[in-house]
Amino acid sequence: MNHRILPRFAVLVSLAVLAVAMLLPFALVLLNAFKTPAEYSANGPLAFPEGLSLEGLVDFWERVDFGGKLLNSILISTAVAVLAVIVSVCNAYALGIGRIRGRTWILAFFLIANTLPQEAMIYPWYTMAKEAGLYDSRLSVIIICTVLQCAFGTYLMSSVLGQFPREVIEAAHLDGAGRLRTLTHVILPMSRSTLTVMFVFFFIWTWNEFLIPLILLISNDNQTVPVALGKLQGERMMDATMSSASALLGILPALVFFVLFQRTLTRGVTVGAIK
Repeated sequence: MNHRILPRFAVLVSLAVLAVAMLLPFALVLLNAFKTPAEYSANGPLAFPEGLSLEGLVDFWERVDFGGKLLNSILISTAVAVLAVIVSVCNAYALGIGRIRGRTWILAFFLIANTLPQEAMIYPWYTMAKEAGLYDSRLSVIIICTVLQCAFGTYLMSSVLGQFPREVIEAAHLDGAGRLRTLTHVILPMSRSTLTVMFVFFFIWTWNEFLIPLILLISNDNQTVPVALGKLQGERMMDATMSSASALLGILPALVFFVLFQRTLTRGVTVGAIK
C-alpha cells in the first residue's frame, strides 16, 4: 500500500512546489500593483497594501496609451491565430489525408523550421518587410507570425489527420462528397477540439511575442503590449509600483482569454491524450 501512496505523495508535493514557484511572481505583482510609491518604500514589496490605490495603473495606462496597444495586440493575435489555423489545416489536409509525394521531406522541413532561432531570422524578415513596403506595419507582423505558427500547426495537424479513419473519408466519397466538402463537413467537425487548442495556443504565443514586433513596429501607434512594457522599463521611467501595474495589465487580457477557453482547451488536450 505504501509503495503506491509514496510515489503519488511525491508527485503531489512536486506539483505543489511547482505551482507555488509559478504563482509567486504573480502574487508579488498583484500585491505591489495597488500600492502607492510611498507605501512601497515604507513597507517593502512583501507587505500587503494598506488600501486599493489605482495610481500606478492609471499613470501607466495614460503614459503608454495602453488602450491603443491593447487593440493592436488583440488585432494581431486574433488575425494570426485564425489565419494560422486555416493555413495549417489546408497544408495538413494535403499531407495527412492526401498523402502527397514527398510528404516526409516536407514534414521534416516544417520540423526544422520550428527549430530555427528567431534571432537568426530577424534580419531577413526586416529586409523583406522594408523591400515589400510593409515595415512599421501590423500586416508584416501578422504575415511573419502566421508563417511561424503554421510550421508547428502543419506538423501537428498532419500527424492528427494521418491517423484519421480512412473508412469515414471513403464513406463521404461514396455519398458524393468532393474533397472540399469532405474537409468542411466531415474532417473539420471531427477535429474541432484539436483546432480549438491550436487557436488558443497560437493566440497566446502571438500575444507574448516580443522580438518581432520590437524590430518591425517602431512607431508608437503600431506597438503591442509586450513592446510597450519592455520599452518603458528599458527607459527606466517607472517605479516599482508602476512596473507591477504594467505587468498586471499586460498579463490580464491573456489570462482572461485563457479562462474563457479553459474548458475547451482541457477537452481538446484530453481528447488528444485518449486518441
